[in-house]
Amino acid sequence: MRRVALYARVSTGGQTTTNQIDALRAYALARGWKATEFIDPGVSGSKDRRPGLDAMMAAVRSRKVDVVACVKLDRLARSTVHLVTLAKELEALGVDLIVLDQSVDTTTPAGRLLFNVLAAIAEFERELIVERVRAGIRRAKSEGIHCGRPRKHDVNPEEAADLHRQGVTLSEIGRRLGNGQPIHATVIRRALGRASQALAV
Repeated sequence: MRRVALYARVSTGGQTTTNQIDALRAYALARGWKATEFIDPGVSGSKDRRPGLDAMMAAVRSRKVDVVACVKLDRLARSTVHLVTLAKELEALGVDLIVLDQSVDTTTPAGRLLFNVLAAIAEFERELIVERVRAGIRRAKSEGIHCGRPRKHDVNPEEAADLHRQGVTLSEIGRRLGNGQPIHATVIRRALGRASQALAV
């Protein structure tokens, strides 16, 4: 007897998972499968953490489930990338995925083909996102906006440059500008570099 995890989710507290669960129960009963239900009532699909989904995946990873079934893909995954990630994990664990309303069944060649197509789309989406992020960082840097982790020390480039022109060493500049906490020479060099760039503009 195959063990199937029935997953149902609704986005708001005013909705009910009854229709989803009834359809999934009927499907499992018709095949003589042993069913366990996992429900997320009133949980948005955009959330990274969902108690029902997390519990189901824990059961999957513990090899307590042979099949995962839901009524629609958007009930299970929050995005194409998330869907493909889930599908790959299920495949690696030897667990099939069945989606009733969209005729997805990874036990068939057609179902596996569909997920190969979805994987290609997800990879394309990831590449677009990465390129947009990189373009945004390049634009921000060109406008003098700091990207990444906040700087531990906010060194004024002009002050550092003035002291450097007076012959003050980098370590001494760090002590003077650190307000009681010496600033590493590397940070001072970066500030001097920003000062040079400002003069070159």
